[in-house]
Amino acid sequence: MKHISILTGAGISAESGVKTFRDHGGLWEGHDVMEVATPQAFEKNPSLVLDFYNKRRQQLLAVQPNLAHQRLVDLEKQFNVDIITQNVDDLHERAGSSQVTHLHGELMKVRSTFDHHLIYDWKVDLNLGDFCEHHHQLRPHVVWFGEAVPMIEKAIDILKQTDILIIIGTSMQVYPAAGLIDFAPSSTPIYFIDPKPSISESSGIDIYAEKATTGVDKLVRKLLA
Repeated sequence: MKHISILTGAGISAESGVKTFRDHGGLWEGHDVMEVATPQAFEKNPSLVLDFYNKRRQQLLAVQPNLAHQRLVDLEKQFNVDIITQNVDDLHERAGSSQVTHLHGELMKVRSTFDHHLIYDWKVDLNLGDFCEHHHQLRPHVVWFGEAVPMIEKAIDILKQTDILIIIGTSMQVYPAAGLIDFAPSSTPIYFIDPKPSISESSGIDIYAEKATTGVDKLVRKLLA
């Protein structure tokens, strides 16, 4: 069974209604990302940071996976599929994908500020005074700017053994995620789906310059034919 690796970014979830900071001039809900998405911000104003992620969590609970998420599940009928996502939402899992690696963490989980291995499922608001079993404050289980990306090595290992690479809804401009494409074998066919693709079509690279739902549907039909 051939192995497909799929890199997804904000563009695949935008059609479900998940807001992206790039759509707001670098602002998330009116906040500069440095005010709400850095370790320094959490230390300076933890209430603001927790409130910001609570609103994002509430919004995520109100949306559903779209056709692009759903069609990727269909690929598992004929391929071994690994999804590597830059998104912190759980829409791939809710659609039914069985192998999802989150590079930047998961919004529906929290972790201990005392021991980063203590991770908990979390669907309600996270507040000051919500502690782990060691009585330390919990924080969002997301990778903030300036923090290491702990799943990057796993993602590299996945890419090294892939037969087909699909990139959906990401500019491939943000590192270290943008560098993952370099770890796929040189002969790997690449499919790039984005309304404004950041790379040009060339030998081995097929561009679908359209939104995720239509582009993914077309590509899945082709691969399953």
